[in-house]
Amino acid sequence: MRRGRFWCGAVAALLTVMAWPASAETAAMAPVASGGERVDPALVQTPASLRWRVTRTAWTESDERAFGEFVTAIGESNCRTFDECLKGPWNIYRASDPKGMFFYADCADLPYALRAYFAWKNGLPFSYVSAVAPIGASNDLRYSRYGNYAVRRVDVVPQADGAFPNARTVLNTVNNFVSSAMYRFSPDVSRGELFDFYPVKIQRGSIRPGTVIYDPNGHVAVVYKVDDEGRIRFIDTHPDNTLTRGSYGKRFVRASAPMGAGFKNWRPMKLAGAKQGKDGTWVGGRVVLAKDSEISDWSDEQFFGTESPRPAQWRAGSFVHNGVALDYYDYVRQALAIGDVDYDPVAETRLMVRELCDDLHYRVQAVDVAVAAGLHRQPQPSRLPDNIYGTHGDWETYSTPSRDARLKTSFVELRDTVTRFIEMAEAGDPKLSYEGADIRRDLQAAYEQEAGACNISYTASNGEARALTFEEARARVFDFSFDPYHCPERRWGARDEAELATCPDGRDKTDWYHAQQRLRNQIERTYDVRMGFSLAELRAGKPGSGVDAPPGTDVMLALGAAEGDSVIATAGE
Repeated sequence: MRRGRFWCGAVAALLTVMAWPASAETAAMAPVASGGERVDPALVQTPASLRWRVTRTAWTESDERAFGEFVTAIGESNCRTFDECLKGPWNIYRASDPKGMFFYADCADLPYALRAYFAWKNGLPFSYVSAVAPIGASNDLRYSRYGNYAVRRVDVVPQADGAFPNARTVLNTVNNFVSSAMYRFSPDVSRGELFDFYPVKIQRGSIRPGTVIYDPNGHVAVVYKVDDEGRIRFIDTHPDNTLTRGSYGKRFVRASAPMGAGFKNWRPMKLAGAKQGKDGTWVGGRVVLAKDSEISDWSDEQFFGTESPRPAQWRAGSFVHNGVALDYYDYVRQALAIGDVDYDPVAETRLMVRELCDDLHYRVQAVDVAVAAGLHRQPQPSRLPDNIYGTHGDWETYSTPSRDARLKTSFVELRDTVTRFIEMAEAGDPKLSYEGADIRRDLQAAYEQEAGACNISYTASNGEARALTFEEARARVFDFSFDPYHCPERRWGARDEAELATCPDGRDKTDWYHAQQRLRNQIERTYDVRMGFSLAELRAGKPGSGVDAPPGTDVMLALGAAEGDSVIATAGE
């Protein structure tokens, strides 16, 4: 069945009230079909390999650790799609999956898909929010200004002896019902059902493998590792089913409390009122979630800061560690580290460049998927989607505006971090772990070495592999087209005539590419702006169509390197 996909969520998930889909498989799961009629379990049999048998009534600490290990194994693997991740040797449960099963998850689905799959394989109860409504007016539940409340929940438990839920149906239903709207809630929301997650205290052991990271710009990731120095590593998925990896940083924005940004853990749950069937599995009952007051590491400090009294405005919140006020992102890292964090500027710079190199390789995958689908051969639509960051259809699946915005943010963050290290060295900051004689020279050498080792290759319109250096990618990142209707050369910001010679785009697409430059210049994702611009409106610079100039990303310039000092090949700026 072809599903209509939305950015990090499905069509059905955007509805305030959702009906349970009518099908034989779904009836076996409920076992109530649409209209409320009861279905005789004897008439609807779930295949043995797909039966969700509940053999235990509660998630224990041991289950949570095992779930974290399951997530870590995927994160530390080399799998590149969600389907591949669940079918590879890093998934210890794969042997029991029926043949022909396909696994899909976009970013909002990922936490639910991982949790549901693990629960199925371990005989655990599972429950999830299947409908939300906005607090206040909202045109899109994924970006409601004041957050959402939960309207309805679904418990995945047998309702009669032998009426086992169908795991395939559960996973498919999660794909279609869950969106990033399910993560957008205030820490103190008081109406509706309990949400599946709770805001967690920023401390080691609480933010752990399996913790969810929510970006209110419409993206969701799952933590798979927290290292000894407090770095948070995450996995995330995309509408094309690719799975990528990264480190937590400013690409995940903070926002007002009702938007619910930040770290969330799954609520403890248990099955109450169930009875054991003839085969020893549990039947009936309902899933009960722990209340906020029953959760020891529930905390709203990530929204309001660590200090009392709480500030009137969330932006004024301060984060203090051992008497020292820190930037929020520094605080997160320090709070999760074993001991004090001392920044090794050379090592940190090397790591950031390596991760950006990984991000560029991930983008190669995304563009290749769009090219393979032939989007660049289709005519350019007469208008952009209503919002380029949150839409549906081919644009949602194959465009890259949100992915590109996060990539650009990371390039800007690299430049800013290098600048900060220089300032710390000049100020004699004891938090800087550097014993060299010339920090600018050493940072330049580290940057050049790592950047020089990063080689990207994209497939041009004629099938030819085109090499792209890290510095070339950095220099033209704001020229990368997010538009899936553009040729791959434009998707990679080609500038000179020789590289563009193979691009089949005609005058119309070329005009659209140039008119979209102001949108490419911005790194903020504006989901509350109507963007159904025509070519003429983009050319006129209509409000909401971007900014005139991009922020700087040139690390060598920040290091004060003289012209000609760098040995890295560049395309110029």
